[in-house]
Amino acid sequence: MSKLRVNAFTLSLDGFGAGPDQDLSNPLGVGGEDLHKWMVGTRTFRQMVGKEGGTIDTDEAFTVRSFENVGAWILGRNMFGPIRGEWPDENWKGWWGDNPPYHVPVFVLTHHPRDPIVMEGGTTFYFVTDGIHSALEQAKAAAGGKDVRVGGGVATIRQYLLEKLIDEMHLAVSPLLLGKGENLFAGLDMLKLGYQCTEQAATPLATHVIIKRA
Repeated sequence: MSKLRVNAFTLSLDGFGAGPDQDLSNPLGVGGEDLHKWMVGTRTFRQMVGKEGGTIDTDEAFTVRSFENVGAWILGRNMFGPIRGEWPDENWKGWWGDNPPYHVPVFVLTHHPRDPIVMEGGTTFYFVTDGIHSALEQAKAAAGGKDVRVGGGVATIRQYLLEKLIDEMHLAVSPLLLGKGENLFAGLDMLKLGYQCTEQAATPLATHVIIKRA
Protein backbone atom coordinates (compact mmCIF):
# COMPACT_ATOMS: atom_id res chain seq x y z
CA MET A 1 0.00 0.00 0.00
CA SER A 2 1.24 3.47 -0.87
CA LYS A 3 2.62 5.43 2.09
CA LEU A 4 2.99 9.14 2.75
CA ARG A 5 6.57 9.64 3.91
CA VAL A 6 8.96 12.31 5.09
CA ASN A 7 12.59 11.42 4.47
CA ALA A 8 15.95 13.02 5.18
CA PHE A 9 14.28 16.07 6.71
CA THR A 10 16.86 17.77 8.91
CA LEU A 11 16.16 19.60 12.14
CA SER A 12 18.40 21.64 14.41
CA LEU A 13 18.76 20.61 18.06
CA ASP A 14 16.17 23.23 18.95
CA GLY A 15 13.67 21.84 16.45
CA PHE A 16 13.96 24.18 13.47
CA GLY A 17 13.78 22.78 9.95
CA ALA A 18 14.95 25.99 8.27
CA GLY A 19 16.53 29.25 9.28
CA PRO A 20 14.92 32.69 8.99
CA ASP A 21 15.00 35.09 6.02
CA GLN A 22 14.92 32.75 3.03
CA ASP A 23 16.11 34.38 -0.19
CA LEU A 24 18.11 33.53 -3.32
CA SER A 25 21.36 33.55 -1.33
CA ASN A 26 19.90 31.49 1.52
CA PRO A 27 17.51 28.87 0.08
CA LEU A 28 17.10 27.26 3.52
CA GLY A 29 17.16 30.52 5.45
CA VAL A 30 20.13 31.98 7.29
CA GLY A 31 22.15 29.11 8.76
CA GLY A 32 19.86 26.49 7.27
CA GLU A 33 22.36 24.96 4.87
CA ASP A 34 24.64 24.00 7.78
CA LEU A 35 21.95 21.58 8.94
CA HIS A 36 22.66 19.30 5.99
CA LYS A 37 26.36 18.60 6.45
CA TRP A 38 25.48 14.97 7.22
CA MET A 39 24.11 14.52 3.70
CA VAL A 40 26.29 16.63 1.41
CA GLY A 41 29.30 14.37 1.82
CA THR A 42 27.47 11.15 0.97
CA ARG A 43 28.03 9.33 -2.29
CA THR A 44 24.35 9.66 -3.27
CA PHE A 45 24.25 13.43 -2.79
CA ARG A 46 27.55 13.96 -4.59
CA GLN A 47 26.24 11.96 -7.56
CA MET A 48 23.11 14.16 -7.58
CA VAL A 49 25.26 17.27 -8.06
CA GLY A 50 27.59 15.69 -10.61
CA LYS A 51 30.52 14.90 -8.33
CA GLU A 52 32.44 11.70 -7.68
CA GLY A 53 33.29 9.95 -4.43
CA GLY A 54 31.49 10.42 -1.15
CA THR A 55 30.97 8.49 2.05
CA ILE A 56 29.46 5.02 2.27
CA ASP A 57 28.27 4.93 5.85
CA THR A 58 25.13 5.29 7.98
CA ASP A 59 24.42 8.78 6.61
CA GLU A 60 24.66 7.37 3.08
CA ALA A 61 22.36 4.48 3.97
CA PHE A 62 19.64 6.86 5.15
CA THR A 63 20.10 9.01 2.05
CA VAL A 64 19.66 5.95 -0.18
CA ARG A 65 16.54 4.90 1.75
CA SER A 66 15.04 8.34 1.24
CA PHE A 67 14.76 7.80 -2.52
CA GLU A 68 13.56 4.19 -2.52
CA ASN A 69 10.06 3.46 -3.86
CA VAL A 70 9.13 7.14 -4.29
CA GLY A 71 6.60 7.72 -7.08
CA ALA A 72 5.72 11.37 -6.43
CA TRP A 73 6.59 14.30 -4.18
CA ILE A 74 4.64 17.03 -2.41
CA LEU A 75 6.35 20.36 -1.68
CA GLY A 76 5.31 23.52 0.03
CA ARG A 77 5.74 26.60 -2.10
CA ASN A 78 8.82 27.79 -0.19
CA MET A 79 10.55 24.52 -1.09
CA PHE A 80 10.01 25.42 -4.75
CA GLY A 81 11.34 28.96 -4.56
CA PRO A 82 11.61 32.28 -2.70
CA ILE A 83 8.81 34.04 -4.60
CA ARG A 84 5.79 35.10 -2.54
CA GLY A 85 2.34 36.13 -3.74
CA GLU A 86 1.33 36.10 -7.37
CA TRP A 87 3.77 34.60 -9.85
CA PRO A 88 5.34 37.63 -11.57
CA ASP A 89 6.24 35.57 -14.66
CA GLU A 90 7.08 32.00 -15.73
CA ASN A 91 10.85 32.32 -15.32
CA TRP A 92 11.37 30.66 -11.93
CA LYS A 93 11.46 26.87 -12.28
CA GLY A 94 12.80 25.77 -8.90
CA TRP A 95 16.10 25.67 -7.04
CA TRP A 96 17.73 22.78 -8.90
CA GLY A 97 18.13 23.97 -12.49
CA ASP A 98 16.94 22.19 -15.62
CA ASN A 99 17.27 18.64 -14.23
CA PRO A 100 15.92 18.53 -10.65
CA PRO A 101 16.68 15.48 -8.47
CA TYR A 102 13.05 14.32 -8.21
CA HIS A 103 12.61 12.48 -11.56
CA VAL A 104 8.90 11.93 -10.81
CA PRO A 105 5.83 14.20 -10.65
CA VAL A 106 6.07 16.92 -7.97
CA PHE A 107 2.98 18.64 -6.56
CA VAL A 108 3.61 22.13 -5.21
CA LEU A 109 1.14 23.64 -2.73
CA THR A 110 0.30 27.24 -3.53
CA HIS A 111 -2.54 29.76 -3.46
CA HIS A 112 -1.70 31.01 -6.94
CA PRO A 113 -2.38 28.98 -10.11
CA ARG A 114 0.35 28.20 -12.58
CA ASP A 115 0.65 25.85 -15.54
CA PRO A 116 2.66 22.64 -15.07
CA ILE A 117 6.39 22.83 -15.78
CA VAL A 118 8.01 19.89 -17.57
CA MET A 119 11.68 19.57 -16.66
CA GLU A 120 14.50 17.29 -17.77
CA GLY A 121 14.90 13.85 -16.21
CA GLY A 122 11.23 13.03 -15.69
CA THR A 123 10.30 15.80 -13.25
CA THR A 124 7.07 17.72 -13.85
CA PHE A 125 5.97 20.39 -11.36
CA TYR A 126 2.20 20.64 -10.84
CA PHE A 127 0.75 23.52 -8.84
CA VAL A 128 -2.09 22.64 -6.46
CA THR A 129 -4.33 25.45 -5.23
CA ASP A 130 -7.04 23.49 -3.42
CA GLY A 131 -5.19 22.19 -0.38
CA ILE A 132 -3.22 19.31 1.08
CA HIS A 133 -5.88 16.64 0.56
CA SER A 134 -6.14 17.39 -3.13
CA ALA A 135 -2.35 17.36 -3.46
CA LEU A 136 -2.17 13.98 -1.75
CA GLU A 137 -4.92 12.52 -3.92
CA GLN A 138 -3.20 13.72 -7.10
CA ALA A 139 0.22 12.58 -5.92
CA LYS A 140 -1.00 9.09 -5.03
CA ALA A 141 -2.65 8.76 -8.43
CA ALA A 142 0.56 9.84 -10.15
CA ALA A 143 2.74 7.58 -7.97
CA GLY A 144 1.21 4.44 -9.44
CA GLY A 145 1.25 2.45 -6.21
CA LYS A 146 4.61 3.74 -5.00
CA ASP A 147 5.02 6.02 -1.98
CA VAL A 148 4.55 9.77 -1.89
CA ARG A 149 7.33 11.79 -0.25
CA VAL A 150 6.64 15.11 1.46
CA GLY A 151 9.75 17.19 0.96
CA GLY A 152 8.75 20.02 3.30
CA GLY A 153 8.88 22.64 4.43
CA VAL A 154 7.95 22.64 8.09
CA ALA A 155 4.50 24.17 7.60
CA THR A 156 3.56 21.55 5.01
CA ILE A 157 4.72 18.64 7.16
CA ARG A 158 2.84 20.04 10.16
CA GLN A 159 -0.39 20.22 8.15
CA TYR A 160 -0.14 16.57 7.16
CA LEU A 161 0.82 15.53 10.71
CA LEU A 162 -2.20 17.31 12.18
CA GLU A 163 -4.42 15.32 9.82
CA LYS A 164 -2.59 12.09 10.83
CA LEU A 165 -1.81 11.47 7.17
CA ILE A 166 1.95 10.89 7.39
CA ASP A 167 2.76 7.22 7.81
CA GLU A 168 6.49 7.49 8.42
CA MET A 169 9.09 10.19 9.05
CA HIS A 170 12.86 10.03 8.90
CA LEU A 171 14.31 13.03 10.70
CA ALA A 172 18.01 13.82 10.87
CA VAL A 173 18.79 15.93 13.94
CA SER A 174 21.88 18.04 13.35
CA PRO A 175 24.11 19.09 16.31
CA LEU A 176 23.43 22.73 15.57
CA LEU A 177 21.34 25.44 17.22
CA LEU A 178 19.51 27.88 14.96
CA GLY A 179 17.70 29.95 17.59
CA LYS A 180 14.79 30.85 15.34
CA GLY A 181 13.07 29.84 12.15
CA GLU A 182 10.27 27.31 11.61
CA ASN A 183 9.87 24.80 14.45
CA LEU A 184 8.45 21.42 13.47
CA PHE A 185 7.04 20.26 16.78
CA ALA A 186 5.90 23.51 18.42
CA GLY A 187 2.39 22.93 19.80
CA LEU A 188 2.12 19.38 18.43
CA ASP A 189 1.32 16.44 20.73
CA MET A 190 2.90 13.67 18.70
CA LEU A 191 1.82 10.95 21.12
CA LYS A 192 -1.79 12.10 20.99
CA LEU A 193 -1.56 12.12 17.20
CA GLY A 194 -0.52 8.48 17.38
CA TYR A 195 3.18 8.61 16.51
CA GLN A 196 6.11 6.80 18.06
CA CYS A 197 9.85 6.50 17.51
CA THR A 198 10.75 3.09 16.10
CA GLU A 199 14.42 3.42 15.12
CA GLN A 200 17.44 5.60 15.83
CA ALA A 201 21.08 5.76 14.78
CA ALA A 202 23.75 8.33 15.59
CA THR A 203 26.64 9.54 13.43
CA PRO A 204 29.11 12.39 14.04
CA LEU A 205 26.97 14.74 11.95
CA ALA A 206 23.39 13.71 12.79
CA THR A 207 21.11 11.57 14.90
CA HIS A 208 18.69 9.75 12.62
CA VAL A 209 15.25 8.84 13.96
CA ILE A 210 12.33 7.03 12.37
CA ILE A 211 8.86 8.03 13.58
CA LYS A 212 5.84 5.99 12.54
CA ARG A 213 2.12 6.24 13.00
CA ALA A 214 1.00 3.44 15.33
